[in-house]
Amino acid sequence: MMKMYSVMICGLILLALSNCTAIVGKTYGVAVDQRSAGTILSDEEINLTIEKRLAEENATDFVDISTFCYDGHVYLVGEYRTRKERKTALEIARHAPGVKSVTIYLLPMGEKGACGWAEDVQVAGELRVGLIADKDVHSTNIDDKVIHCHVVLLGIVGSEEEIARAVADARSVTGVRDVTSYLKVGD
Repeated sequence: MMKMYSVMICGLILLALSNCTAIVGKTYGVAVDQRSAGTILSDEEINLTIEKRLAEENATDFVDISTFCYDGHVYLVGEYRTRKERKTALEIARHAPGVKSVTIYLLPMGEKGACGWAEDVQVAGELRVGLIADKDVHSTNIDDKVIHCHVVLLGIVGSEEEIARAVADARSVTGVRDVTSYLKVGD
């Protein structure tokens, strides 16, 4: 019984620490973001609107599609099961208020010869470590998604050199099959 309480207490401590880290990380991210606070808020509202609409359609169908928004430009990244699911996600994103454009990077689920979930998680972890370790890259400005060992980089950074470094960091990760960069230089 004492062991169970110890495990529960350790779990609560880890949860509390992770929430503090998330708050500090988000605050730091806003401080170094290339967008204004108002633009960040607007982009978050667009993201939430799209994610809510996807959930309303059918939560189980869209669990493998992530949304990202920068300056009103939306990116749908992930996997789809059917062409109808892909089309519906695109239509939802296009019709969300404030959306200027929609870019999709969606691969069919269960693609032949694709990496599995475990390989994607490993690549994602090594990628994040590499981006954080690179002192010439503001890793908090870069979002990433790994699908079938294909890396997608998104965000707004400070320079073309920073984009080149982030792409090189991604390509250097063992197991990466391809890198697609939607990174843009901020104003």
